[in-house]
Amino acid sequence: MGEKVVAGRFDLSDRQRYREKLRDCLAGLERLLVEKRFDSPKNLMGVEIELNLAGADGMPRMLNGQVLERIASRDFQTELAMFNLEVNIAPHRIGGRVFDRLDEELRTSLAYADRKAGEVAAGIVMIGILPTLERDDLVSANLSEVDRYTLLNDQIVAARGEDFVLDIEGVEHLRCTSKSIVPEAACTSVQLHLQVTPARFADVWNAAQAASAVQIAVGANSPFLFGHELWRESRPPLFLQATDTRPPELQAQGVRPRIWFGERWISSAYELFEENLRFFPPLLPICDEEDPLAVLDAGGVPKLAELVLHNGTVYRWNRPVYGIADGVPHLRVENRVLPAGPTITDVIANAAFYYGLVRALAEESRPVWTRLPFAAAEANFDAACRHGIDARMVWPRRGRYGGGTTEVDAVTLVRDELLPLAATGLDAWGVESADRDFYLGVIEERCRRRVNGASWQAATFHRAVERGLPRDEALAAMTRRYAELMNQGEPVHTWPVGLLEPVPTG
Repeated sequence: MGEKVVAGRFDLSDRQRYREKLRDCLAGLERLLVEKRFDSPKNLMGVEIELNLAGADGMPRMLNGQVLERIASRDFQTELAMFNLEVNIAPHRIGGRVFDRLDEELRTSLAYADRKAGEVAAGIVMIGILPTLERDDLVSANLSEVDRYTLLNDQIVAARGEDFVLDIEGVEHLRCTSKSIVPEAACTSVQLHLQVTPARFADVWNAAQAASAVQIAVGANSPFLFGHELWRESRPPLFLQATDTRPPELQAQGVRPRIWFGERWISSAYELFEENLRFFPPLLPICDEEDPLAVLDAGGVPKLAELVLHNGTVYRWNRPVYGIADGVPHLRVENRVLPAGPTITDVIANAAFYYGLVRALAEESRPVWTRLPFAAAEANFDAACRHGIDARMVWPRRGRYGGGTTEVDAVTLVRDELLPLAATGLDAWGVESADRDFYLGVIEERCRRRVNGASWQAATFHRAVERGLPRDEALAAMTRRYAELMNQGEPVHTWPVGLLEPVPTG
């Protein structure tokens, strides 16, 4: 949410006042758009990565407060649970050797964080869901010691009014309950920000929505939860169910979840913010002293604090963001699709693919969203989460006279059509060919070998079980091997399947 929140109780007048302030903020946003007050194009991108803390045994460590104290950098922050951290990389202009620079910055930052974590017998693991997490790890006692997480948990629990049900059927079937939202902390992701002008926002957001399925297909890295093998990318169903404010009756009525793909293509950023107010009750009705319309009348730029806070509690996979930099307002598309890891090279390759593909899709003369039903884009996302690199999806037919859609393997779609588009997009950004070819080459090799983080985790786990390890020991051994290879830094498609550790014999 990005805001300092102090825990406390809300009364009825707080919610009514907050709703009024939200309407004022939305009116203020509309005026800013009409008056063209937003920043000019700057081609700025930003990256956030959520991380796990684990010990040498591969098990989670609830030590983020101690580790952050030792890191002592504003680039690192808490996340929901005590085994989570987040690293934020300062905005960069897309172009030149930007991806190599990002690679170097991330390597330096994470190596430093890992050394500091080592002082308390922990280490950084960059993965979508830490495979060794157990149900007892994801309880409210392990919430980070930050008021806003406690308050958010309390409000979501109150809105739901009963236990949360986790029911995910994949390779295996997991069903359990939770009394808090803490299982959501298992989901650690990469968030890619792109600053865009209001005129370009809808095209970029629509392009990002269309691209989200292939991002997951090539980047899936979350196949295990609580000892169960589930979807190849289990974060989306886990995130949805672990924070679902809707009891079954509201789900049956079609009330929208706060973790949301969306339901239509858009024509302006305003539509998304307006939908958030129309569909989602406030969770944190905390009012700022600012009168946004009075600030506008005086020629100033309003913070729109209530709108920003509310927007931060609606978890779209591609989220609109309002921000202010150097006194000038701007809009960003925040892409929240990807899991963390496996390596820094893989993270940067995923980013290069995304920024290139979104640029190219947004600038096509016949945009994909005019040829692909929104329901098909959502179904593609679901298929990619379930099946990862082996997913099949629906896509518009190619060719000048092509019409309608066809079903295609994700890897074929990426290799034959989308990687060339991504290369064109990176060229349009002014990215140097060496960066373009190296990082898109990582995506191409994943497709050629049909390997990503999720497929490696599953294959290595099954190899360990076949060699006689019990399931929990196999998951821990696989996690240790993952962390070792992650630190070596070679991209995941090069990782050998299996463990180096000897398997104990009876």
